[in-house]
Amino acid sequence: MSALPPRSFGSVGVAMVTPFHADGSIDVEAAQALAVSLVDDGADLILLAGTTGEAPTTHLPEKQTLLREVKDALAGRAMLMAGAGSNDTAHAVRIGVGSQEAGAEALLINAPYYNRPSQEGVHQHIMAVVEATDLPVMLYDIPGRTGVRILDETLARLAEHPRVKAVKDATGDVEQGFERMEATGLEYYSGDDGLNFAWLAHGASGVVSVVAHADAHSWREMITEVDAGDLDGARKVAQRIRPLVRAIMGGGQGAVMAKEALALQGRLPEATVRLPLVRAEAAEVAALREVLQAQGLL
Repeated sequence: MSALPPRSFGSVGVAMVTPFHADGSIDVEAAQALAVSLVDDGADLILLAGTTGEAPTTHLPEKQTLLREVKDALAGRAMLMAGAGSNDTAHAVRIGVGSQEAGAEALLINAPYYNRPSQEGVHQHIMAVVEATDLPVMLYDIPGRTGVRILDETLARLAEHPRVKAVKDATGDVEQGFERMEATGLEYYSGDDGLNFAWLAHGASGVVSVVAHADAHSWREMITEVDAGDLDGARKVAQRIRPLVRAIMGGGQGAVMAKEALALQGRLPEATVRLPLVRAEAAEVAALREVLQAQGLL
């Protein structure tokens, strides 16, 4: 029997940014090219319309266009996942159904944000989206953005559904995640680039990364080392990439800094974001450039 963890959603996922033209409209060609380049660099899961994809400020027809066009460009080389997050359950259901219609192969579903429902409300919200499609689901536990955690009892109930396969964990609590993996049998994916090595060393199936925009190859290298039982080699990869993790995720907003990195690399024609996000300050971009240069990524 294989000692490797199950990987229903691959192992190197990228929570992809949504490219915009300078006028704020979606740049479909740039999205296609970016997705292909990420897969060329080692990704086997592309997440569209997640938080890093500026999901709160992109609309369902735009999300569907992106899904169709990126799926066509990938031609089956990587799994295509769609975020189905909203604080309005009916809206989240529409996103899930619309994403499946547009070609999504899996959904990422988070607890509803801002209105901070009870755990029963969290459960019913997520299950409404799960049951609206026949796609496999990765749950997203990110209380820093939603304002509500998915507690153990709720997670156990959700895990009973046959299409709830995994959790993207951005709680910062690896110990709790290790216990939950054992208790529920769900696959776990790191949702915090600074903890990717820790999650993988604890048996996580993979990562869903923002930093991978600039260097998916390193996360692929780390997972290869962990799979081979070479934790020292994987730790060295983590040490090497730490400055880039800090530059993209340490101070600024991940979606903003990932776009700035891609623009510096010449992989996005524009680093445009939609309000309420704004471009990074010049000093932040200069510091990011220094790190990318030092890492040999420019």
